[in-house]
Amino acid sequence: MARAANQGGILQGQNPSKYDPKNPIILFIIQAGIIIVFCRLLHFPLSKLRQPRVIAEVIGGILLGPSVFGRVPGFTDAIFPTASMPTLSMAANVGLILFLFLVGLEVDLRLLLSNWRIALSVGAAGMALPFGLGWGIAYGLYHRFREDPGLVKIEFGTYALFIGVAMAITAFPVLCRILTELKLLQSQVGIVVLSAGVGNDVVGWILLALCVALVNAGSGIVALYVLLTAVAYILFLTFAIRPAFLWILRRTGSLHNGPTQSVVALTVLMTFASAFFTGIIGIHPIFGAFLMGLICPHEGGFAIKLTEKIEDLVAVFFLPLYFALSGLSTNLGLLDDGITWAYVIGVIAVAFFAKVIGGTLAARLNKLVWRESFTIGVMMSCKGLVELIVLNIGLQAKILSQRTFTIFVVMALVTTFATTPLTLALFPPWYQRKLAAWKRGEIDWDGTPLRPEHSADDDSSDRQKAHTTEIKKLLVSLRLESLPSIFTFVALLGGEKPDTPVTKTHPSKGGKDDDTTVAPALQKRPLEVHGLRMLELTERLSSVMKDSEVEEWSTRDPVLNAFHTFGQLNNVAVSGQVELVPEGSYSEILHQSASDRKSDMILLPWSERGSLSEAVTPDMSESNPNAFSNGTYNNFMTNFLDSTACTAAILVNNGFGAAPRDEAKGLRRVATNLSLRSIRSVTATAPLVNRSHHIFFPFIGGLDDHVALRFVLRLAKNPNVTATIAHMKGENSHSEITTETSKTTDNERVVTTASQEILTTQDQGFFTSMADSLSGDLESRVLFTTIDSHNLITDSVEQARVEVNAGKNAGDLVVVGRGHGRRGAAAGGSGGTYSDVSVQQCLGLLAEAMIGGNVKASVLVIQAGVKAGQE
Repeated sequence: MARAANQGGILQGQNPSKYDPKNPIILFIIQAGIIIVFCRLLHFPLSKLRQPRVIAEVIGGILLGPSVFGRVPGFTDAIFPTASMPTLSMAANVGLILFLFLVGLEVDLRLLLSNWRIALSVGAAGMALPFGLGWGIAYGLYHRFREDPGLVKIEFGTYALFIGVAMAITAFPVLCRILTELKLLQSQVGIVVLSAGVGNDVVGWILLALCVALVNAGSGIVALYVLLTAVAYILFLTFAIRPAFLWILRRTGSLHNGPTQSVVALTVLMTFASAFFTGIIGIHPIFGAFLMGLICPHEGGFAIKLTEKIEDLVAVFFLPLYFALSGLSTNLGLLDDGITWAYVIGVIAVAFFAKVIGGTLAARLNKLVWRESFTIGVMMSCKGLVELIVLNIGLQAKILSQRTFTIFVVMALVTTFATTPLTLALFPPWYQRKLAAWKRGEIDWDGTPLRPEHSADDDSSDRQKAHTTEIKKLLVSLRLESLPSIFTFVALLGGEKPDTPVTKTHPSKGGKDDDTTVAPALQKRPLEVHGLRMLELTERLSSVMKDSEVEEWSTRDPVLNAFHTFGQLNNVAVSGQVELVPEGSYSEILHQSASDRKSDMILLPWSERGSLSEAVTPDMSESNPNAFSNGTYNNFMTNFLDSTACTAAILVNNGFGAAPRDEAKGLRRVATNLSLRSIRSVTATAPLVNRSHHIFFPFIGGLDDHVALRFVLRLAKNPNVTATIAHMKGENSHSEITTETSKTTDNERVVTTASQEILTTQDQGFFTSMADSLSGDLESRVLFTTIDSHNLITDSVEQARVEVNAGKNAGDLVVVGRGHGRRGAAAGGSGGTYSDVSVQQCLGLLAEAMIGGNVKASVLVIQAGVKAGQE
């Protein structure tokens, strides 16, 4: 009597790693888990060398294959038995189809068409030379290794065509990631490389399709029929499928609002259908998927939003399987003699130098300088994952033996690995800045300014920026959660509206449609505000696509559009841009943008959730998140303030320009015994009757307080602002604050004490001069006062509580200088690193006391620019 199969698994002593064709999923999970974990671990050290993830995935496969772990007795038979490979290969090829669809989505043909002249020349030269030299080395490879086992008999012309394609192709997806990481995507080098890379990719895939068709076809006439069918299919996709697909997208609103689930399902089905068709006509299925990606529209951000729906599963799960399979098919042990290694070196040399020379000469003929041209040539030599896909197709089609496959895998790894370090060496950031200034005509080639008469003025203006009342150029970091406070702050600083409204007359009744009726106050633009919207750049494909289309993305960004509308309505000259950068580069981008625009001040709102990311969804696990408990965010702020050369202001919002947020109301029990929230509890926000603001500034002394006092007077020019400026006087004012948390050396403390009398005299003179020079229109709204204090911190907080008018106006503001009680702590405590930075070390002791002292007002922390401090 037959017994049922054991169902107890390991509980009945079964070996889970033993391959069972009726239940292959168990071993597949083991294989996938080992591959993914192993590749992730390898990528961590390689990412420090700025290498793309594909390097780790291929090296991981090589290590797991016959070259290393395969030499461990029993490893391959237990983990990667031959019988299980079809299942692993099936999953990997499904992922490959989806990935080639994403590659097609990433290719924006509009970039090629808009730069067709230089793209054609650089792309053609970058393909023609390696293709021709590849044809030459193919002769030696063909006659040396054609007797290797597992090869089909093909003509030399077909073999040489494949080798030429393998030499000439460029890894467009890897190029995008490298350009993005090195911040070259919007440079002239990046535009040329991407434009040429698009054309290179498309032509390479066409030649590869021709090669596969020649191999699969029994005769030349069959190959011709295959190619004609492929051409007809491309035309069918372009002129029949694409218009119908666009109609569906517009009908469902997916073109501008993002794909619905039904549209995603339709797109995936069309991708597999296209792959099926190109597969059955004798061309590899990946070509159909690639073509389907090409016909998807980029308008309205559809391609980016569709990529976001698919990319993570493909990148995290499927792609490591495919490229690990490439490594498993690579056997370095087959490179076992001198002539084979000679071919390895020859293939690397041809693939690298032919691409570099061809791309460099073509770029130079297009009037780029030599360094730019060499950088373009080096980047065009990047092979990456596209090369590995080509090689796997050659291995499956039995054009390449395992030995020649291994030779070309080594070539792909070397050329891809070398791209980033060579690019950094040829085109470093300092050279990029010099070249940009030279092209703008600001300097000559030796770096000498061409307008020296302005250099002295610029230097003088830099020294006086911290001492001037006028803020003419302001850089603002735009965050969605901080828009109300930013708008209010900028409106107070620069918005001016006419006292009397301008009466307009209908054009048909004699009115004039011109600018002559614009009030004089509106014609003045005393303030220019540049909004910098920083979004995190990740290693996701969609993030790279956003960066490559950043200008179009900026026009659709709702925060930037709201900022532009605010400027128009409040008579403030505003500009804005979106920057996609890694979180670790936020501070650097702020400094660079301020330097490029010669900003007088940087305004940085403190995140209301204490995070660099802009998470719209609230954290339900924490009812009242502490915005000051995130060490990473505190580190970022401290690093930014300690390294900026420009005057900086940090705004910690507490109802400035917007009603304070009410706490979320809890659930209530209803008649059905269910806990629900009632929509009746949502009430409308009443308009502000009192639009005034009151500013309290405790003046203690020091450079930061000097700058802050002038800035308070600048804000007080707005008729809706009143201000109290209190000179907090106490014995040894500076040292009282400094020694409370000072961790400096004894010598540094002696310097502070020795200079105390001089500082106090300077501060008293400055305060008196500013009070005496108060203009008539400010005298009624600004109060200068002196308060004797026994404890500067405590008394400042108590006075702030008295001054602010919580909830009765449009929001009050407490302004403090940063330099009280934190510079010594940061210098002595962290030694230049920011491992456990507190709010006190970041913003100062006085600011921390104001924030935590139940003062019902927003806090503005000001730090003077570095150049002002060097006077």
